[in-house]
Amino acid sequence: MSFPDQNTITLDVVLEGLMRRYQDRVPDVNIILTAMVSEGIIESESAIENDHIAFRTMGVPQLGISSFEKIFQHYGYEKRDHYFFEGKKLDAWWYSPPRETDPRIFVSELRVGDLSEESQRIIKSYTDEVINDPADDLDLNDGKAVDAFLHTPLWRTPTISDYLTLLKESEYAAWVIYNRYYLNHFTISVHNLPKGYNTVADFNTFLEKHGIILNTAGGKIKTSPDGDLIQSATVAQMIEAEFEGGETYEISGSYVEFAERRVLPEFANLPADQISRKNRRDGFEAANADKIFESTYTTQTGK
Repeated sequence: MSFPDQNTITLDVVLEGLMRRYQDRVPDVNIILTAMVSEGIIESESAIENDHIAFRTMGVPQLGISSFEKIFQHYGYEKRDHYFFEGKKLDAWWYSPPRETDPRIFVSELRVGDLSEESQRIIKSYTDEVINDPADDLDLNDGKAVDAFLHTPLWRTPTISDYLTLLKESEYAAWVIYNRYYLNHFTISVHNLPKGYNTVADFNTFLEKHGIILNTAGGKIKTSPDGDLIQSATVAQMIEAEFEGGETYEISGSYVEFAERRVLPEFANLPADQISRKNRRDGFEAANADKIFESTYTTQTGK
């Protein structure tokens, strides 16, 4: 009998904390999960496979991916492929988990140096408050401390004026300046669901029947060129955000994603009960992700 090591125990604490706060903040999550249970798609929420979770960061020396990745690499995550999003001025990497039951992680960062001088000045006026890499001062063996860190502001609360100025040039920048490391989305693996719900097309029908609004950027269904990674996403929930001085304004929060990973051709003859994650299409697709980023953009949330 094998027992979990300390890192996996700590990782469980971190992931549970992320999901708990995310569910509290994104009403669509509970609407979807409750509907799945009530229709008998799953017996309980624990039956869902979380395909991946995603985070957004600012690409500045003391922060960004080089800082953020230290947390999950400590728990056994391995850095995989790089993606570049020219139009959105973003870099991203994905990380494979230590266990098949853990979600993949997708982390993006804004190429701050590619923005206008005004946007760079605004961003750095906040991020320069972080003098040292905060991950270096974190006890990564203390799951509760890591959970708290991921939900603690790294810089002062922005002004509405700064938020709106950034929004005009980079909606991603505006999202991060307010939301920081809040979980951007989690992803339901639909291919493991019962027939009638186990494709993105079928699951989208189920979602819209329950009043869920889907991201239409590039079409409601986003498909990789090889046809083996199919994704869709909700439109981000709007949250009433309190800015500096107590002013409030509605901004984009987080959203939910759905992924269908098809069985790789070399495993096509494998019996269904023997198919596991390693037999399916892995990784991500830049063209799909480019449109899914827009789940928090005003072109979607304004619908």
